[in-house]
Amino acid sequence: MTEWLKTDWRTKPRVQMPDYTDAAALKAVEGKLSSYPPLVFAGEARRLKSLLAQAGRGEAFLLQGGDCAESFAEFAADNIRDTFKVMLQMAMVLTYGAKVPVVKVGRMAGQMAKPRSAPTEVMNGQELPSYRGDIINGFDFTPEARNPDPERMLQAYLQAAATLNLLRAFSTGGYADVHKVHAWTLGFTGAPEAEKYRDMANRISDALDFIEAAGIRAEAEHTLQTVEFFTSHEALLLEYEEALCRVDSTTGKWLAGSGHMIWIGDRTRQPDGAHVEFCKGVQNPIGLKCGPSMTSGHLKSLLNSLNPKNEEGRITLIARFGAGSVGEHLPRLVKAVREEGANVVWSCDAMHGNTIKSSTGYKTRPFESVLREVREFFAVHNAEGTIPGGVHFEMTGKDVTECTGGVRAVTDEDLSDRYHTACDPRLNASQSLELAFLVAEELSARRTQIRNAEAV
Repeated sequence: MTEWLKTDWRTKPRVQMPDYTDAAALKAVEGKLSSYPPLVFAGEARRLKSLLAQAGRGEAFLLQGGDCAESFAEFAADNIRDTFKVMLQMAMVLTYGAKVPVVKVGRMAGQMAKPRSAPTEVMNGQELPSYRGDIINGFDFTPEARNPDPERMLQAYLQAAATLNLLRAFSTGGYADVHKVHAWTLGFTGAPEAEKYRDMANRISDALDFIEAAGIRAEAEHTLQTVEFFTSHEALLLEYEEALCRVDSTTGKWLAGSGHMIWIGDRTRQPDGAHVEFCKGVQNPIGLKCGPSMTSGHLKSLLNSLNPKNEEGRITLIARFGAGSVGEHLPRLVKAVREEGANVVWSCDAMHGNTIKSSTGYKTRPFESVLREVREFFAVHNAEGTIPGGVHFEMTGKDVTECTGGVRAVTDEDLSDRYHTACDPRLNASQSLELAFLVAEELSARRTQIRNAEAV
C-alpha cells in the first residue's frame, strides 16, 4: 500500500467545489496558507477522539451545534459568545438528563463552505453561480460577488483563528462557570411560556446546592469553571484543507489543521471521490452525513475506507432523514454497522431533512418536525438495542426568527422579523435550549428503561 499524501485527492473526482479561474492567484493563496500555523493541534484532536469513543459506548453524549454557514459580515465577538453561551446551557441540561458528560463541539471557526443543490441560480432572468459560502464567493447576486475568489480563504483563516482564540478564552477564563450557566437557564425557565421546564431546572439547582453544601465546590473549582470545547466543519473546500494539513511531530501522522473534527456531507461521500480520499488520511475524528440515499453497501465501503483499524471515536455517523422517515432508513444502516462490527457514534441531525417553504415564502424548519425526528431517532435505537450517541443542530445564540414553533411560538408571519441566515434556517437561543430540555427527557427516560431492564 502506498503512503497517503495530502495531495492525493487531486487525482479523484471532485464535486461541490469551485473552479477558480485564476490559477496563479489560487497557487499563491495555497502557498501562503501552507506557511501559516495550523488552527488546531494533534493532541486536541486525539482528546476529542477519546471523548467520542466514550459517546460511542454510551459513557458520554455528543452535542454538536452552531451556524449553518459562518459569514464574514456577521463575524463579531458577541455572536461567538452568544452561541457558545447557549451551547453551555444546552450541555448542562443534557448532562443532567443523560447523567454522563456532554462532549461540546461547535459548528464554528471553519463552517464557511456550503454544498448546493444546483451550480447556478436564476433571479430576475439573470443566471449566476450559486452562493457557496463566504470562503468561496459572496452572497450578493452580482457577477463580481459570485465569482469564486481564492483570497477569501485568507480571510476565512483569520476569522477562524480569532474565533478559536475567543472560544479558548471563554472556555478557561471563568465565563463557563457552571453556576453562571445555570443562572442563565433559570432566566429562560422563569418565563411563563417555559414553565413546563422549571421542574428540571429546579432539580439542577438542588444538585448544585448539594455540591456546595458538601464542600465539593472548593475541591472541584477548576472543573466547575472550565469546559472543553472543540470545533468542527464540513471539509468541503479541499484546497483550504490541504493547505492547513500538517504532519503531527509526535506521531508522524497527518492532521487536518483546520478544525478538531471535520465531516463529509451527504453530497460528497462518494467512496472513490476527492473528499473521502482526503479525509481517510488524516487522524482527526471524521463525521459522515447519512441521508436517505445512503445504502448499506455504500456505508460499509465508507467505514472500511475511513476507519480500516476500526478505532473507537474515529467515525460519527450523522443521520439526517427527515421527520417520518427515520424508521424507514435508520434500521438498515444500524444493521449494516452491526454486521461490520464497526465502532461508531450515532448522532441525529434533525435539521437538514426538515426544511420546507413557509406560506410567506421563507425557507424554514418547524420546531415540531425537528423534535419528532429526534424522538424517532431515539425510538429506533431503543428498539435496536444500540446507543444514540449525540445530536447535531444548526443554531445560533441570536434571537432570530428562522425556524417556526417553540415555546415562543414563531409563526410563518414572524419569519420576516429577524431572518438573518445566509443559507439555511437556524434554531434561535430559546428554541435551542427548549430542544435541550426535550432531548434531556428522552435521555432520562432511556436511562430509566435500561435500569429497569437490568433489575429484571
